[in-house]
Amino acid sequence: MTFITDPVFYIIAIPVVLLIGISKGGFAGSLGLLSVPLLSLMISPIQAAAIVLPILCVMDIFGLLAYRRTADWRNLGYLLPGAVIGILIGYLLFSYLSSDFIKVLLGVICVVFTLNHYARRVPADHVAKANLIRGSFWGSIAGFTSFVAHAGGPPLQFYMLPQKLDKTLYVGTSVWFFFAINYVKLIPYGLLGQFSVQNIGTSLVLLPLAPLGIWLGVKAHKMVSEVLFYRIAYVLVLLTGGKLLWDGLSGMNLLF
Repeated sequence: MTFITDPVFYIIAIPVVLLIGISKGGFAGSLGLLSVPLLSLMISPIQAAAIVLPILCVMDIFGLLAYRRTADWRNLGYLLPGAVIGILIGYLLFSYLSSDFIKVLLGVICVVFTLNHYARRVPADHVAKANLIRGSFWGSIAGFTSFVAHAGGPPLQFYMLPQKLDKTLYVGTSVWFFFAINYVKLIPYGLLGQFSVQNIGTSLVLLPLAPLGIWLGVKAHKMVSEVLFYRIAYVLVLLTGGKLLWDGLSGMNLLF
């Protein structure tokens, strides 16, 4: 079985997989969205997404074992149908999505996610309710962005965070949501031929890092100041998004 052998790729890929695991382990939330953008600095976003998906699916099993009885089922009922529609749209549009377009999309997601974090000012006593229309809308956006770049976290947060759910309930709902849509994504990814021998081989090389990343996430959640981590991480998200926007727009000849 072949796999990517470029050592420079693994200098980026190893920290990326650990970051995904740390995020899945309950520390740093949606910062796992950096996985495809960072890998896209070395390989195409399409190949990066295909390599990461099997790793995500394995990590989701660990997450589900911990939160199998914890979820807001009403919110999931609103979110998941829309997410499947978003995945279907991504599948149907796949042949029209160039690498440069995906880089621009990833860059926009990273920049908007970061600026929203810094600019958000919500009254302390404001609590949103689960809502079918908003849940279906943000679920479809999360399904689409998750399909093209495993970046469904920000749309999910835009919908879920204003509800100010109990922390454990919020995490459990997120775990169930991404477990469901990641396994659904296996079907269109397979139909599109994204699981090449090289991609699967590279996923298997990186896979042993998955439990280590989750373990680090659990430890970090207890030991490290998440405030400091987020301050650094959000800067990295913004810089990565800016770089991807520049590369994508340059590739589309939209910059002078």
